[in-house]
Amino acid sequence: MTALSMQPAAFRGIVLAITLATGVFAQEDDLGWPREIDTPAARILVYQPQVDSFVQNDLTARAAVSVTLDGATTPVFGAVWFASRVATDRDNRIVTILETKVPQVRFPDATGDQEKTLTDILVENLNGQEMTISLDRLLALLDLAEHENRTSIGFKNDAPKIQFVDYPAILVTIDGEPQLKDVAGHPGTLHVVNSAFMIILSGSNYYLYAGQGQWYSAVQLEGPWQFTQSVPAGVQSLAPVEEEKQARAKAEAAMEDAGEEVDLGPTTPPAIIIAKEPTELIVTSGEPDYKPVGSDLLYISNSESDVFMEIATQKHFVLLSGRWFASEGLQGPWSFIAADALPAAFADIPEDSDVGHVRVWVANTDEAKEAILDASIPQTAAVSRSATIQVTYDGNPRFEAIEGTSLQYATNTSEQVIKDDNKYYCAKDGVWYVADQVYGPWAVATAVPDEIRKIPPSSPVYNTKYVYIYDTTPEIVYVGYYPGYTQSYIYHGAIVYGTGWYYQPWWGTMYYPRPATYGFHVRWNPWYGWGFGFSYSTGRFTFGIGFGGWGHRGYWGPVGYRPYHRGYARGWHSGYRSGARAGYAAGRLDSRYRSQNIYRRNNVPRANPRTRPATRAANQPRPAANRANNLYSDRSGNVHQRSQAGQWQQQTGTRRTQPNQMNRDYQARQRGSARTQSYRSSGGGARRGGGRRR
Repeated sequence: MTALSMQPAAFRGIVLAITLATGVFAQEDDLGWPREIDTPAARILVYQPQVDSFVQNDLTARAAVSVTLDGATTPVFGAVWFASRVATDRDNRIVTILETKVPQVRFPDATGDQEKTLTDILVENLNGQEMTISLDRLLALLDLAEHENRTSIGFKNDAPKIQFVDYPAILVTIDGEPQLKDVAGHPGTLHVVNSAFMIILSGSNYYLYAGQGQWYSAVQLEGPWQFTQSVPAGVQSLAPVEEEKQARAKAEAAMEDAGEEVDLGPTTPPAIIIAKEPTELIVTSGEPDYKPVGSDLLYISNSESDVFMEIATQKHFVLLSGRWFASEGLQGPWSFIAADALPAAFADIPEDSDVGHVRVWVANTDEAKEAILDASIPQTAAVSRSATIQVTYDGNPRFEAIEGTSLQYATNTSEQVIKDDNKYYCAKDGVWYVADQVYGPWAVATAVPDEIRKIPPSSPVYNTKYVYIYDTTPEIVYVGYYPGYTQSYIYHGAIVYGTGWYYQPWWGTMYYPRPATYGFHVRWNPWYGWGFGFSYSTGRFTFGIGFGGWGHRGYWGPVGYRPYHRGYARGWHSGYRSGARAGYAAGRLDSRYRSQNIYRRNNVPRANPRTRPATRAANQPRPAANRANNLYSDRSGNVHQRSQAGQWQQQTGTRRTQPNQMNRDYQARQRGSARTQSYRSSGGGARRGGGRRR
């Protein structure tokens, strides 16, 4: 074995693919494997890497290689180890391997002189190389063991109020008691500012906007609400018609791209149910219709929600924001049950069944493990140190202590400002800023207090602990954020949305909402993360969720973060109806129209541009034509080949490796390839698997 010393180097590589001229680079592509490098001395084939560890932005991996020296006809097989920094583009699901170092090379069957020659060739041509790999390939290759103990603690597990109805209905949430404010330019007209829905009080009547020019009215806020066509002209003029039209056009375009028809829906207006506390509404089309899945479970088939019953115990289970709650009956009371404490029957739900998607929230399934890995990878960017921000307060700045720390946070601003002694820090758009004065001026921070990592989930600024600073130069700060920043957490072997805590909003001249775990029918898919919708939403009643917030979108995590909102199509499960062809495309906004990358969407003016050379070097890795991606390296550097018949042949070395380990690597590579092809062939949206088909 030849060990090469790896010299330390300043990190210069976490660069997001953004240009100031266009806002977004053309999509990087996964070129496939193996990759070929032609040099004057040899032809090198690098097979798909096998990941040893991925911590923060540091990737270590090994790969099988074959080197055919100039003038030779027979390749020499070996293994090469990589140590790299990476840049992650979660929108396009591409990871760029940067500043590759080669700490170790092994050619088990070569003589000492041959190994030195081959090692020198690899080091010369692989050091500093930049390669891309699909994020889905990488996720499938990660060693799951190192992530098994990564879980959040201190979450609130109380069940929200869970209400079942068997008729079309919409849950309209209000953040506590209604707060009414004057509508500028409309004397005598008030709006309920603490709701994501548009609720107007004019005269003695309340009006609720239902989308596409449709309105409800009620004498009391609690209802009963009636569909109405008699709406004062001043109230009608407040409807966000143009914004709604654009959003609907984008959603319908996404539906057409996925081959789905836009459902016009029923003409009967759904009922309105008002909630002033954390609540989830579960709607069935008539009496619950139970159908079997496996031999031990039933599920309610006529609902967009996920509700199960264990046959042996008659106990019901419902999935809300990634959390399971159990009860003896549909009327409750409901209690939290961890994903790793579910009955064994849940792990046996077939992947291609109508409810196969819930396996993501069943601990130790492949789907749950992959989702955990996805939550373990940061989105990265390079930000100019000249960037700055403005922070405003509703009155004089007010601060409250953060439990368990020496820190304080500002309560009367929409930004996340944290005070540490005489310094102020603000996490905005996935970037830390620092100031000596509470009003600024603000500069990009190069470090933050260690106490920030101790912020508990009970604090509304808990999510800021997931924003990191990786390295700096005189011009650039390299930053990243984990999905925890946008309220996606690892909990008991699965991912959940939100902390479960209710955070008090700020009331004053302004209203600043805080992240809400419940009330918006939160769902997740592996391509676009968490999305928000309704228990019932179809046809002409779309309700314009988010329009009622009057510019304040803090319900859904960091101000400025805009996860996709469903509700313009038939709903969640219809996305599975066409299987891998449509995937999750139905009932959501396509990622081409709504980026999940905060850096790309909000930080283009601040991001440092990444440019490409006009011409690539002659030895740039490229796809190797007509070469099967069937070579693997074990941890000792021995190379193995898998035949089409599934047989393993050791190409180098004399010590046999356990077939189970090689089969595991093969299955992971196949799974990653399938996910990558599914994503690419769908135009960025499909996922394998079935679902609830109507």
